[in-house]
Amino acid sequence: MSVMFWDLTLLAIFVVAISIFLYIERKKIKREGLLLLYHTKWGVKLIESFGKKHKKGLKVLSYLSVFTGYALMILMIYFFAEILRVYLFRPDIVSAIKIPPITPLIPYLPQIFKLNFLPPFYFSYWIIILAIVAITHEFFHGIFAKIAKVKTKTTGFGFFPFFLPIFLAAFVSLDEKAMAKKTNFEQRAVLSAGTFANILTAILGVILMALFFSLSFSPSGVVYNDYAYNIVPLNEINSINGVPVENLSYDLLSNLTNSNEMNTITSGNTTFLGIKGVVPNFESVALYYDSPAIRENLSGVITKIGGKKVTSVEELSSIIEEHFPGDKVVFSIYNGTQEYEKEITLGSSPDGNAWIGISFSNQRPSGLMGSITSFISSYKEPNVYYASNFAAAQFIYDLLWWLVLISFSVALVNMLPVGIFDGGRFFYLTILAITKSEKRAEQSFKFMTSLFLVLLLLLMVFWAKSYF
Repeated sequence: MSVMFWDLTLLAIFVVAISIFLYIERKKIKREGLLLLYHTKWGVKLIESFGKKHKKGLKVLSYLSVFTGYALMILMIYFFAEILRVYLFRPDIVSAIKIPPITPLIPYLPQIFKLNFLPPFYFSYWIIILAIVAITHEFFHGIFAKIAKVKTKTTGFGFFPFFLPIFLAAFVSLDEKAMAKKTNFEQRAVLSAGTFANILTAILGVILMALFFSLSFSPSGVVYNDYAYNIVPLNEINSINGVPVENLSYDLLSNLTNSNEMNTITSGNTTFLGIKGVVPNFESVALYYDSPAIRENLSGVITKIGGKKVTSVEELSSIIEEHFPGDKVVFSIYNGTQEYEKEITLGSSPDGNAWIGISFSNQRPSGLMGSITSFISSYKEPNVYYASNFAAAQFIYDLLWWLVLISFSVALVNMLPVGIFDGGRFFYLTILAITKSEKRAEQSFKFMTSLFLVLLLLLMVFWAKSYF
């Protein structure tokens, strides 16, 4: 049976079990707003013990926690500005993403919205990651409160019964009166502790991903990005489809670029077989070489050439160099579901050597988020396809991937300077520490909360406009 069958079965069992639990424990559950809170003493002793045992180390970490809080707040504001820019000026990207900017990460979200750039997100992932992220977040709030000599009154879980599966959240209930009497820095340390825990979880997740990947996946093929092409000045193009060309128009090139048919284009003694795109200055055009790869419409992962395994770009080049133009070679191709063989006649590259005409362009994501993504996946060789060594490897790896993504995302969002998040109070205390004025701190806090709520509403409006 499929993963989805067992996952949906687990979802059904979980919903029934939580519903029964809420009914049995109904007298111990308190309603606060839309949440149902179940208070316990389960974690209090652990928080007290851990906080007391590691008091000196946690005091040192409190400085790192506050610093991390500021770094995450700045990073979140930057990301928010970038998202706002995309929604205002790139409706094409917004409509392609499909999901609204304010969307809770629910099970099966990528599957529902057909987000092929994300791995599947199962309910089993959701409940495991939610438990890890929420419990560590609240546990760190508790232990940092302990070193500030603020008592943790209760721990517990929150339920949102109007959403299926029933949403859970962990919490610690602190002595708020004692908290308010602590120094400004101690309060900021407690508030930033949860996001600090999420960042530590994300870092641990990356380490586990790298270790698990190295043990559970093996290089099994080469992935190429494009067919071989060259940039050709417009004034050097002689003919298109056998018709001499004296003056090229933008409309003609655009029509040929968007056409599904091959177009034979000559420039000097070189024949090209299609248009990749027009260079922005409109003085040159990117043309695909007349190569075996584009003629055969080659796509997929190259796993073998002439029966020899290909596990790197260097191996692929070395094997092809053993042949001559005109040689017929059997390529093994993996298309994502199965492997098949295809006989291809090797062509002649511009320098006269045998080739198939594929290219490996640099597809490293740009910007700050691109740099973070590249760093996280730096243990993978570029342009290499990795196959799992056992059936459950991909399932476990995707679980770790989602753990890293969600831990980092929760840390970022929680430091947004908005009232409902830890970042709101953190921002208030920061302004108070700078101005020494409660009035200015309160005004700044209310302004930032209102500003971001208005901007979120604006994002939703632009999403609806581009989507509908």
